[in-house]
Amino acid sequence: MSMNEQKIKILIVSFICLVLLTVFSNTSFSHPHVFMTQQITSVFDDKGLAGFKIRWEFDDMFSSMIAGDYDKNQNGFLEKDEVGVVKDEAFSYISEFNYFIFIKIDGKPFDVKFTKDFAATLNNGKLLYTFFVPCHVRAISDFKQIIVATYDPSYYSAILFKRKDPAVLENNELFEVKAAIREDKSTSIYFDMVNPWALFLDFRTKQ
Repeated sequence: MSMNEQKIKILIVSFICLVLLTVFSNTSFSHPHVFMTQQITSVFDDKGLAGFKIRWEFDDMFSSMIAGDYDKNQNGFLEKDEVGVVKDEAFSYISEFNYFIFIKIDGKPFDVKFTKDFAATLNNGKLLYTFFVPCHVRAISDFKQIIVATYDPSYYSAILFKRKDPAVLENNELFEVKAAIREDKSTSIYFDMVNPWALFLDFRTKQ
């Protein structure tokens, strides 16, 4: 190998190492800046699944930041107009990331294109978001399986299930329903290093 070929090879290897170092320093070794605990309520109607109520409770630092920026009269509450601004400036942007809600229906991805009934409240200084994700799935005699994983693909936010009542059922009396929280082994995130925890919902008409 000539001297020029050796120099070119060294430059190529150095460039690859630089790229890998940049990628891993910005992602793999980064950490979440916002933490929230969540509860997912599976809502049924007379035909089957209607969708999911999502409840997020944020950490003290993020709650304080939102209160400082959007509770304009600093009364410890978010009025209707303040909630509208919070939605526009501190919630709607995550629509680019599927609202952090990743749903599979019998193994097939379901895109979350919009949400309903967004509300933001301050409860003793804690910020709460609640919203509804429509997801209509008709019940049949065989079990339908819905997997709901919630995560921020950028790893800026960490979403953890509540220890108490992480998953709730609503209006499910007409159906046979099984609900469990466990790792979704079929999904890998953050450079395939993590399997997200998810709600596994199985339901069918009563036999």
